[in-house]
Amino acid sequence: MKTIACISGIFAALALSPLAQAMEVPESVTVPKGNEVAMKTVGVGKIKWACEAKDDSTMGWVFKGPDAALNDADGKQVGKYYGPPATWESMDGSRITGTQLAVEPNGKGNIPLQLVEANPAQGEGHMQGVTYVQRLNTQGGAAPDMTCDEAHKNKVEIVMYQADYLFYKAM
Repeated sequence: MKTIACISGIFAALALSPLAQAMEVPESVTVPKGNEVAMKTVGVGKIKWACEAKDDSTMGWVFKGPDAALNDADGKQVGKYYGPPATWESMDGSRITGTQLAVEPNGKGNIPLQLVEANPAQGEGHMQGVTYVQRLNTQGGAAPDMTCDEAHKNKVEIVMYQADYLFYKAM
C-alpha cells in the first residue's frame, strides 16, 4: 500500500508541470555561458535499481537505467530517455548520449539535479547541435528506501520519477 501511495503522489504531482515551477539552479549544474535553451521537456517514467555488490564490495542499490517519455509543456510526447548508456532521443529519430559533468542533491527520495555535456548527435533532427542537457526539478527516482543485503541480492525495484530536461545549443 505504501508503494501505491508513493506512485499516486508522484502522478498527482504531474498535474502541475515542473516546467511551470521556477527553481534557483545551483552553480555546479549551471550550463556554461554561450549556450541557450533550445528545447524544454518533462521526463516522466521509471528508473530501475538492482540490489547487488557495488565497486567497493558492499551491497547496495545500483542504478540500472531510466525509461521515460519526454513531453512538451502540453503533455505531448516529443522524445524518450533510456539507457544505459543514457540516451535522449527525439521522435524524429535523432539522439544524443553524453558525459555527466556534475550532480547536485535535490532532497530525500529525489534523483539529483544533473548537468551533462552532449556527444555529437546521431541522425538529423532536434538533437543535432545539442551541447548540454540539464536535469532540474526532480521528483522521485532515488534508490529504494529498503534493505539491500545478501538476502536481497539481485532484487530489482522500479521507482517512478519525473524531471525537467532542458536541451541547450551554442548561440
